[in-house]
Amino acid sequence: MLSKISAFFERHLQPAGDASSPLSHSQKQLAVAALLIEVAMADHVFDEREMQSLKTHLTQKFAIADAQLAELIELAKEESAEATSLHQFTTLVHQHCNQQEKFELLVSMWELAFADNDLNKYEEYVIRKVADLIYVSHTEFMRAKSIAKNKIS
Repeated sequence: MLSKISAFFERHLQPAGDASSPLSHSQKQLAVAALLIEVAMADHVFDEREMQSLKTHLTQKFAIADAQLAELIELAKEESAEATSLHQFTTLVHQHCNQQEKFELLVSMWELAFADNDLNKYEEYVIRKVADLIYVSHTEFMRAKSIAKNKIS
């Protein structure tokens, strides 16, 4: 059974043509947004600081439209209690993003995890899992963490 959030991404993340067709810029952004939301929801505490950081990342860095942003966040909240796979999103990121885009994703994920000044082990786990699934080295994983941490200091 497909979840609501999976249906949302299937509507917005269908590449034109076959699997080797490049994703549009907005499709990439939505895949990245899903991974950011996974970090925000990882510790089951989604406070106002995390919500504001999430909205800032999605609107400024990724230019997600307001209507999609509201729908995306609402669906993610509804789905947070259910186990969802990161695989469909990480596969898209791995196949359609370059190394710099992948690194920037990790920095954004770390910034979101640090938004409430409390790095939770589940947030770190999600970021580590994503880094592995999109084939980012441990060195780059740690460098992204350091950059994000320095931004909040």
